Amino acid sequence: MSLFEQIQQTTTRAKELGALLSLTTAQEIVVDQDIPFVVRILEKLKKKETYQKKQVKKKVNPFLPYEKDLFVTDLSANHVCLLNKFNVVDNHILIITRDFQSQENWITQPDFEALATCMAELDGLAFYNAGKLAGASQPHKHLQLIPFSDELNQFSVPIEKAIASQTLDPSHPTSLNVFPFKQAIAPIPTHYDGQTLCEIYENLLKYLDFLNTPLTPGQQTQPYNLLITRRWMMLIHRTQDSYERISVNSLGFAGALLVRDRPQLEFLKKLTPIQLLAAVAQTE
Repeated sequence: MSLFEQIQQTTTRAKELGALLSLTTAQEIVVDQDIPFVVRILEKLKKKETYQKKQVKKKVNPFLPYEKDLFVTDLSANHVCLLNKFNVVDNHILIITRDFQSQENWITQPDFEALATCMAELDGLAFYNAGKLAGASQPHKHLQLIPFSDELNQFSVPIEKAIASQTLDPSHPTSLNVFPFKQAIAPIPTHYDGQTLCEIYENLLKYLDFLNTPLTPGQQTQPYNLLITRRWMMLIHRTQDSYERISVNSLGFAGALLVRDRPQLEFLKKLTPIQLLAAVAQTE
């Protein structure tokens, strides 16, 4: 059975058992600098917030032990694949370390090897919210992946338009001209593995002065968001998790933003999506 079939099978079962609590949304396109940002209005956000507050109060780690009804498959000796309990888009999976590791630790080669296993089967957007200031809602290390679905047109990456208009240099990282904040992007070769992804990640960190020595496991030096597709990897330097109560995680920098209600949507339109992103990122 393919990974996608396993995801679908687990999704069906988790919905029947009430383990999967999808956040239904309305959405609107807000164009900024020719990028068609998808802004979703979360209609069941309070349910997620109440659930997470109870976890914090009880000091519960939802990944240790994880919910068996959300389990998709074993990925490696170090990682398992789960469904995202509070998904906004279907087939959203989490790549989780079996033992506790901090979400504020550097991503390691074994993490990237587990991700590469998933990406070999699923063309989609992978991302990592590196710590609370980068939008992470759980302290246990986990990468995330949302598959693209051309058939259903479920999910895409709006910033692909900006990336396509700029030539990426395979020899070293560069920055996208459209964004007025610190970020770095590099292409991924056609044939890659976990080691390749880890090397590109390290180059991005060095480009943004997060590192001046070779990458070693341990606590990160700065909060950041990481976006990965089969074609490129992008890293954004973060300074705060929200602006005017609008929270931003990695998906925001991919061009998919979330707001709580219509008033927030109207505020975002006046501010503009790129200015929102600049407000929560390190500016040049």
